[in-house]
Amino acid sequence: MSSKKISRREFIILSSLALAGGLAARHDATPLNRIDGRGHGDGCKGGGRHGGGCRGGGGTIDPPPGGPFRDPVEMANVSSTPGVFEAVVDAKVTSVNINGTTANLLTYNSSFPGPTVRINKGDLLKLHFKNSLLPTSETSILGFQNNVTNLHTHGLHVSPSGNSDNVFLHFEPGEEFLFEYDTRNHEAGNLNWYHPHRHGLVAEQLWGGLAGALVVEDDIGVLSSYETHILILKDISLSGSEPAPHTSSDYRQGKEGDVVMVNGQVNPVLPIRPGQVQRWRILNASTARYYKLSLENHTMYLVGTDTNLLDQPYPITEILLTPGERIDILVRADQSPGTSRLLSLPHNRGRNALQTVTLMTMSYEGSPLSESVPFSINPNAERLDLDIGALPRKTFVLTMRMGRGQINGQDFDVNPYTATSTAGTYEVWEIVNMTMMDHPFHQHVNAAQILSETSRKVSERRQRRG
Repeated sequence: MSSKKISRREFIILSSLALAGGLAARHDATPLNRIDGRGHGDGCKGGGRHGGGCRGGGGTIDPPPGGPFRDPVEMANVSSTPGVFEAVVDAKVTSVNINGTTANLLTYNSSFPGPTVRINKGDLLKLHFKNSLLPTSETSILGFQNNVTNLHTHGLHVSPSGNSDNVFLHFEPGEEFLFEYDTRNHEAGNLNWYHPHRHGLVAEQLWGGLAGALVVEDDIGVLSSYETHILILKDISLSGSEPAPHTSSDYRQGKEGDVVMVNGQVNPVLPIRPGQVQRWRILNASTARYYKLSLENHTMYLVGTDTNLLDQPYPITEILLTPGERIDILVRADQSPGTSRLLSLPHNRGRNALQTVTLMTMSYEGSPLSESVPFSINPNAERLDLDIGALPRKTFVLTMRMGRGQINGQDFDVNPYTATSTAGTYEVWEIVNMTMMDHPFHQHVNAAQILSETSRKVSERRQRRG
C-alpha cells in the first residue's frame, strides 16, 4: 500500500463537510422495529396518531405545531469552589407529560430529558450519583437484573477507571456513589452527554428516558453573542403509561418509537427574529433512530462536531445524525417571514418504507436583526501531517452469534476482545460490519477520524468522539 499524507484540514475539518454521517463502514440494514401504519390522518400522512405523536411505516410524520420550544433545564452547581462543578444526579421513575399523555419514564432528577450539566474546560466535575429506581427481582429478556444502573459521561476525555468514567461500576437500587472527572485533557467548545452504560441494560434504560446534555463551554468567544439552544432528539413508544418493552427482535435490530420529540416536546415552535443567527447544539439521544436533518428553505452552517469546534463554518443542506452523535450548527433567518420545519428526511437503512419526520417548527417573530455568520470559528486549530501508510493498522470485525454481538469472534460477557494501544500515538482501524444491520461505532475517551467508508472518500466524513 502506498503512503499517503493527510493534512490536518483533511484529517479533522474538511471531512466535516459531510452531507451524510455515520461512525463506521456499514452495510444496508434489515428493518428496525417495524411501526404499524393505519392511515388515520390527523396531521400524519401515511400514518396514524398515537400518544400525541404519529405512527406509520412510511410517508410523512407531520404533527401540527406544538407548544413553545423549551431548552432542557440546567443542573445547578452546588459548589462554591472555583473550578469545581458539583451536583446530584438521581435516577428515578417520574410521571412525564408527553404531549398530553402521561408516561412513567426513567429520569434524572425528575426531568425529561435530564438536566444539562454545563462546565468549563479544566473543571473538576463531581457528580453524586443515586440509584432511586425501585428494587426488583425481574430481569430483562437478556437475563440482566432490572434497575441496576450506572453513569457514563459520553464524549469526555477523562479517565475510564477508578471513580471517574468507569462503566464497569454498577449500582443496585438504593446505592449511591461519587463520580469525579478531571477535564483538563478535554477540548473546550463541544456538546457531550451522560446516560447509563450498564452492560445488558443500556438500551432499555436509555429508551426509557435516562439521558442529559453535558456542555463544555467555549474557550473562544466568537460564538458567544448568538442565541444558543440545545436540541435533544428522542423517540419512544408507550404501552399504556410505560415505555414499550423490548423484544428479542429489538435487541438484534434496534428499537424505534412512534413518538418523536425535541426536548420531550412534539414539534415545538422555536421563534427566531428576521436576520438573526442562532446556534443549535443537537444531540441524537435515541437508541436506534437515525436523523437526516434538514431545515426547510435554509442553509445550516456546521461549526462543531463531537470533538471540537471547526476552523470555520461549513454550509450544509442536510446531515445525518446517528445514535449518540452530536453536532453544532448556526442557522440564519434570511428568508421571507414565515415558518420552516426542521425535518428528518428519509434515509435508506433497508426499511420497507421511508419516513419524513417533522421535528420542530422555526417561526420568524419579532423585530429584525442584522447578524451574520462569522468567517472564522476556531483559529487555534492545530496543523498536523500524518503519513497514513506508515501507521500501525488493526482490524475489528463485528458479527452476531446467538443474538449477541461479537468483536473478532469474541463475546464481551465471556471473553472480551482486548486491543492495546500506546498513548499519544496514531493507528488506523478498519471496522468490518458483517452483521445484518447498520451499526454506529465509537471508542470512549479518544477522538477518531473516519478516513473512508466503503467507497466513500474522507472529504465525505467527519470527526467523531465517543
